[in-house]
Amino acid sequence: MIRDQRNTVVTKFFTRVLVVFISLATLALPAAAQRMATPAKQAILLDASTGSILFEKDADTPFPPASMSKLMTVYLAFDAIKQGELALDDEVTVSDETWREWNNRGSTMYLRARDVVTVADLLRGIIVLSGNDACVVLAEHMAGSHETFVEWLNAKAIDLNMTNSHFKNANGWPAEGHLMSARDLATLSLRLSTDFPDMYPMFAEREYLYKNFRSNMYNRNPLLGTFPGADGLKTGHTEESGYGLAGSAEREGRRLVLVVGGLTSKNARTRESKRLMQYGYRNFSHYPLFRTGETIDYGEVWLGETATVPLVIGEDVAITMSRRQRAQMKVSIEYQNPIPAPIQKGQKLGELLVEMPGRETVRKPILAGQSIAEVGGLGKIGAAFEYMLFGSAGAENPPK
Repeated sequence: MIRDQRNTVVTKFFTRVLVVFISLATLALPAAAQRMATPAKQAILLDASTGSILFEKDADTPFPPASMSKLMTVYLAFDAIKQGELALDDEVTVSDETWREWNNRGSTMYLRARDVVTVADLLRGIIVLSGNDACVVLAEHMAGSHETFVEWLNAKAIDLNMTNSHFKNANGWPAEGHLMSARDLATLSLRLSTDFPDMYPMFAEREYLYKNFRSNMYNRNPLLGTFPGADGLKTGHTEESGYGLAGSAEREGRRLVLVVGGLTSKNARTRESKRLMQYGYRNFSHYPLFRTGETIDYGEVWLGETATVPLVIGEDVAITMSRRQRAQMKVSIEYQNPIPAPIQKGQKLGELLVEMPGRETVRKPILAGQSIAEVGGLGKIGAAFEYMLFGSAGAENPPK
């Protein structure tokens, strides 16, 4: 009987890697790497370079994001500038109606009716000063109305796969159904840094003075200037949501993104944001394992003109992990053995699996490193007979 057989293969190279990692298991682990907790109701900490989640708590539950939702308004503006649909030096006039509705309503940029401001002014009014008025003025300028802009916000959330977010306004003013999750905020924060590297530095600006209104000129982000490498992004606070932060820092090319929500005071937000960021940098490291195109094994070929095919990794494999996870990491490859010819170069033949405690298994594609034609005629019969006599003992019934 002929049937497919799937084999999990750990190569000699992988065995050497595993021996190195397992040898680290005897080292003492920092207490912080063994367990972590936070008083924040929602939290997520991720490494931007690998997408690895270093810590999370209730990260997918939607909550009122307050001013952190302004990040989506900024994203739409940055995107329009990148596409050439908006310019930083475009001038915008504040309407009487918008001024009456948002004058001194929560955080403000202190715009006045009929002020003429640039888009750059408005963006700094949002990012640095957290101006509710600036958000609405910019929304109306871009979309023609606040309501239309909110539709754009929700459409963009779908585009960015922010599945637990829904917007009712451009500035995060409390409204039933205006919600985001910590994971969505982290996704948005990361996209702001990667999609708009030229404009992202605005988030690191610590002060902005609009028409000499010194009562509101400082960035509320507690990480800026106090945590090495911090360069963003946005605080948020309402009575319902508590104190929150979407923050980011970059050290030696390694960026961490943090979101916390539901804290009870400014001091708690400052303390917890720094503690979680420091936890990420102290207890986790970035480990590049394989590069795209690297040959990691050779698979046997069934009825092919060549007996083996190089198995190459289809994507870079780099993981951020703790010392404990690194010590217990297991790397294996899974593919059908033998592999039936014909085989096309670049054809997916299997997967590389990286397993470690407390994390989802990382899976990366294994591809054929070269094309191999199928033998024909009498050659096929001879190859089949030879394989049955001398082929892999692990594939007693090779496939056609």
